Amino acid sequence: MSERRLSLAPMMERTDRHFRFLMRLITRRTRLYSEMVVDRTLIHGDAARHLDYHPAEHPVALQLGSADPGLAARAVAVARPWGYDEINLNVGCPSPRVQAGGFGVVLMRTPERVAEIVRAVYEETGVRLSVKHRVGLDEHGDYAFLARFVEVVAASGVRVFVVHARKAWTEGLDPKANRTVPPLEHAKVHRLKRDFPELTIVSNGGLASLDEVTAQLAYVDGAMVGRAMWDRPWRWAAADRVLWGDAHAPDRRAVLERYEAYLHERLAEGVPLRALVRPLFNLYKGERGGRRWRQALDAALRAGRLPGGGLAALAPEAGAPA
Repeated sequence: MSERRLSLAPMMERTDRHFRFLMRLITRRTRLYSEMVVDRTLIHGDAARHLDYHPAEHPVALQLGSADPGLAARAVAVARPWGYDEINLNVGCPSPRVQAGGFGVVLMRTPERVAEIVRAVYEETGVRLSVKHRVGLDEHGDYAFLARFVEVVAASGVRVFVVHARKAWTEGLDPKANRTVPPLEHAKVHRLKRDFPELTIVSNGGLASLDEVTAQLAYVDGAMVGRAMWDRPWRWAAADRVLWGDAHAPDRRAVLERYEAYLHERLAEGVPLRALVRPLFNLYKGERGGRRWRQALDAALRAGRLPGGGLAALAPEAGAPA
């Protein structure tokens, strides 16, 4: 197997540059994925707004939404100067808006189209895309459908496949239900690794702890975690030690001090305080003092500023009431 991976999943309205920076302070080696950005947004919009990130975020990946080889190539050409470690094509999102654009999980029905996108991007920019997809969709739930998708797309040069271990339903389930209702089928992802040993296979879906991640790594090259990192970011503070044997053990007060310095830098650039404080709300979730922490952050937002002692002054003391 290739070097093991742990990744923060791309999540709309979650994995912006501020939350990614916070997670980088908590774990040095986890790969951080951006929110999905649509090709036309990068080509015609404010590219810097979507692409800027802090140098400390590496390894960091950009997720792209596209169904058009030419537009995908133009979008990656725009993004390439930013120096992302990976650009990932979204072939897994089932939302109606994404389906209306012809990309996301509906592309699984046409692996040849995905292969065209990958080839066009490489020919135009020299960038090899990775692909994030589901184990199936709608009536296509058998392993043969999944294996053919991977085989066709891999032939275009893709070497990294991030596989959400749930099938998607394009009708009848909203995006939230599509993350929870279809059963997890990690065994299919494990079988992909056995059948395509030369590929890097990353398993995604339902993973909520380091123990569960470690169990996946017995079968595949990596694991991707989404809302479990957003909901309990500090739960992943031991990731570098557990997964890679690093001595790095972050101190939460030190993390707060470094994040506060980052916060003031961004405030000077005009970033709203709310956007910068939002990633911090769950930092003590489920722990004694966590409710008081959230209340203190709410009060700071109402006041429009941090207290004189900064974030460290708001942090729960050991043994504080929940």
